[in-house]
Amino acid sequence: VSTQSTGSSGINAEYGIPVDCKVKIDRRLVTVDGPRGQLKKSFKHLQCELILSKTSILIRVWFPNRKAVACVRTICSHINNMFTGVQRGYKYKMKSVYAHFPININIINDNTHVEVHNFLGEKFVRRVNLMPGVTCRPTGQRTRSCWREMISRTSVVPLR
Repeated sequence: VSTQSTGSSGINAEYGIPVDCKVKIDRRLVTVDGPRGQLKKSFKHLQCELILSKTSILIRVWFPNRKAVACVRTICSHINNMFTGVQRGYKYKMKSVYAHFPININIINDNTHVEVHNFLGEKFVRRVNLMPGVTCRPTGQRTRSCWREMISRTSVVPLR
């Protein structure tokens, strides 16, 4: 990322596009295609210009205040995360630990749903529907019918 200030009238940041990715920009809606799929992100809530060239994306803000200058770097980070997601993907490891009440985790429905039993001693079964494109698989040790460790894989950085 190369950032340059054009005085008080604006700030520019240029971000290079990886070779194996294709980018489309339509009115601040950025679409990135890569080996692992396609990601879309809207930047319509920000007052900026996104200009696409063959090898880079130019992010330009005119007459910025402090928040607008910070948003330029944030846009670069989001675009970088999109490139990483469509090239390599993300892997999250989760391990269930407990002090008194043994937590049981079951992965069901083709690795797209997770059930958590006995969380803090509750009788209520917590069911988590994973986001589209996210899969979860067990790793590590298995005790009886539940898992203690699991890995989820996705192309998107979860923001919730």
